[in-house]
Amino acid sequence: MDTLANLKAFLAVAGSGSFSAAARSLDLAPSVVTKRVDQLERAVRRPLFRRTTRRVSLTEAGERLLPRVRASVAEVEEVLAALARPDRDLEGHLRVKMPTTLGILYLGPVLAAFQSRHPRVSLDVVLTDRPLNPIEEGFDLALGAFPQAFRGALDVPLCPLERIACASPAFLAANGTPQHPRDLAAFDALSFLPTGSTWTFGSRSGPISVTVNPRLSANDNHVILAAAREGNGIAVLPRYVAGPALRAGALVQVLAAFPLSEMWLKAVVPENRARVPRLVALLDFLREHIGGQPPWEREE
Repeated sequence: MDTLANLKAFLAVAGSGSFSAAARSLDLAPSVVTKRVDQLERAVRRPLFRRTTRRVSLTEAGERLLPRVRASVAEVEEVLAALARPDRDLEGHLRVKMPTTLGILYLGPVLAAFQSRHPRVSLDVVLTDRPLNPIEEGFDLALGAFPQAFRGALDVPLCPLERIACASPAFLAANGTPQHPRDLAAFDALSFLPTGSTWTFGSRSGPISVTVNPRLSANDNHVILAAAREGNGIAVLPRYVAGPALRAGALVQVLAAFPLSEMWLKAVVPENRARVPRLVALLDFLREHIGGQPPWEREE
């Protein structure tokens, strides 16, 4: 059994939704494509497609298998292409997910510098603040600070992300300053939707979790920052977002004696992609520019 050919046939049928269309794309007879898919189904001991006279669709097993097959075939083809190249320059494509605000402020320039160093590497960059499984959603690398771990993926820590509670001087002058996290119940709050309205602070006696009443919730920290500067409530913001406003006096840190629970920026990488040379190079580049002392801390 030619496993690679069978996997390619599976991908072609899954992509086109038709055995005949897959056969045309592979320049094969439809019977050959059908035979290869049948061999693969026998190997995994379950059907991968639902076949009717009108359409072909993936079964649940096929849906689960699709992203893994896509990544595996891409890796094998990359290895073969690398062996055929006379040089050792990095080449190929990477699909990257990164947080919106951090991506715009800091990670975007890092990726631009990486491409400048490796001009034959192309990038597909998606900005989103939700956690995602890079295996299921077809990413080579997902950057984020959520604690979720995914089976078949590696977590690569990059740097801590300090968050602070802060408000404008005008807001504090009009409403007072909280002395303890539980005081926040009496204040207007500005909440970042992806992390929710329960804020967890540290103390000598252990963590203190407080559920606030948001006057504003948003899924972008720039919106939270603007509302905090305007004096609309107390916000929890990453220091890389709040730093310039703090240095300018537009915002003031509150509850400094109760540090917010630490978050870490990490890269989540599918295990079967972890040794791809261009991905290894990108991870090394991120460690070089983001790891250790992050750039926003060097601006302090």
